[in-house]
Amino acid sequence: MSTINSLKSLIQRNPYSEDIARYVAVVTDFVKTHPRTSFYGAGAVVITVLSYAFGKDVKQRIYVWYNKKSNEILGPKYKEYREKLVAPLRDLESHDPELRKEKSIRILEIGAGCGSNFKNYPEGSHLVLVDPNPHFAKQVTEKLTGNFKIKPEDIIVSTGEEMDMVPDGSVDAVVVSFVLCSVSDIAKVTQQVHRVLVPGGKFLFMEHIREWDTKKYRARRFMQSLLTITRIWPFLFEGCSLDRDPLPIIKEAGFSQVEEEHFYAPILYTVMELCSPHVIGEATK
Repeated sequence: MSTINSLKSLIQRNPYSEDIARYVAVVTDFVKTHPRTSFYGAGAVVITVLSYAFGKDVKQRIYVWYNKKSNEILGPKYKEYREKLVAPLRDLESHDPELRKEKSIRILEIGAGCGSNFKNYPEGSHLVLVDPNPHFAKQVTEKLTGNFKIKPEDIIVSTGEEMDMVPDGSVDAVVVSFVLCSVSDIAKVTQQVHRVLVPGGKFLFMEHIREWDTKKYRARRFMQSLLTITRIWPFLFEGCSLDRDPLPIIKEAGFSQVEEEHFYAPILYTVMELCSPHVIGEATK
C-alpha cells in the first residue's frame, strides 16, 4: 500500500499531472467506446511481449503483420501525404543513359515494409529495396509479381546504416517513410543516402517526430519522452522512438538544399495520436 501511495504522490507532484490524467481519461474512454479495437490492441501487445520471449524471428513476423495494419491506423486521408512524398519523382530524370532511354529512374527505398509506396512510383521505375526484416522480402516479392508498373532490381536484407553493397552514385532517388524513428544511427543512414545518390539526386523522407508545439500539446510531448525513455514504446514497436527529430541531422548531411513541411497526420485512433506530428521533405544532393 505504501508503494501505491508513493506512486500517487509522485504523479500529483508532477507538473504535467493534469495533462496525464486527461490523457488517461481519453484512453479509458476509448476502451469503453471501442471495446473490440481495444481487445485487438491489447492482444497485439501480449503477442509482442511473447514474441520477445520466444525469439527475434517471431517478433519480425508479427511486425510484418502490424505493418500491414498500419494503413488502417493512419486512415484513408493519409494516402494524400504518401502521394505528396513521391511527387518530385515525376519530374526527375535519370543519370543512367540506359534508363533515360526508357524514360525511367532508379529508386532505392529503405525500410519498404510491405510496399505502401509502390503504387505511387512512376511507371517503369527500377526499384532497389533495403530492409533488415527478411520476412518483408516475401511480402514485397508477392506484391511485385506480375506488376509491370515498376521493375524490382534487388531486395537487400540489411539496415540503412550497413548498405555498403549499394554502389556510390548509383540511384536517382532514395525514399524513406517511418524508418528514421527506429534506426540505430540517423547520421550514418543519411551519410549512406548521400553516398548512393547521383549528383542532383533526391532524398524524399516522411517521418513521425516529437511534438513541436509544447504550449498546446505539452502532454503529448511528455508522453512521447516518457514512453521512449522507459523503452516501453520501442519494446512494442520494433525499436521505434517517439521523441526523435531527424531534420537537423538531414540538414547537416551535406545536401545542397533541404525543403520540409510539418503537419499533423490524420490518425484514426486516439491512442496512436502520439505519432501524429510529422515532417515531410525533399533533400537534393
